[in-house]
Amino acid sequence: MELGTEDPVWYVAYGSNLLAARFGCYLAGGRPPGASRTYAGCRDRTAPRRDVAVSLPGGLVFAGDSAVWGGGIAFYDPEADGELVARAYLLSFGQFSDVVAQEARRPVGADLLLGSTGSPGRWPAPSGVYESVLHLDDLDGHPMLTITSLEDLEPAPPSAPYLRTILHGLAETSAWSVAERVGYLLAARGVSLVWNRAELRGLCERTLAPGDG
Repeated sequence: MELGTEDPVWYVAYGSNLLAARFGCYLAGGRPPGASRTYAGCRDRTAPRRDVAVSLPGGLVFAGDSAVWGGGIAFYDPEADGELVARAYLLSFGQFSDVVAQEARRPVGADLLLGSTGSPGRWPAPSGVYESVLHLDDLDGHPMLTITSLEDLEPAPPSAPYLRTILHGLAETSAWSVAERVGYLLAARGVSLVWNRAELRGLCERTLAPGDG
């Protein structure tokens, strides 16, 4: 796939970037509530042209140990049973490349090279956490791209600030009730290792504020 810096693409978010304000830190720079990292922002800080709710076959798994939030990190598992709730942001390919660079803790400013890898629709990501860039489908003629790891992941429980951000992001993205959002996350591998329904409901009821943790 050959894409230029200004070509439009959909970045498909399924974790904390479901929340528009949190994703805005990747675009314009800043530190999201509950996180331990301040983001530099993209070279082009323009807001997304559009964003839409999408669903994909598969599900969430939390694994690893986030240096930003503590606890497990959200990954998309396309082989899981069920359906993934996601939010697609229409960006330039340059912006998407800078989002991936920030995930990888690399300087922004260079477009990703999506060359031939022998695996259609999948390219290596320059990150020690997310090892794959996936072309999921096309929407309105533009490619839908996301990042994940397709390795065999050992589930790990996510932290309260991370789950709270995702729960608020689900509220923005979907018309789901608190019970539906809680049930969705409890079904994701890793969450029920330490979290129960009542605790997740409590996270839904807390607002996000600077320094929240």
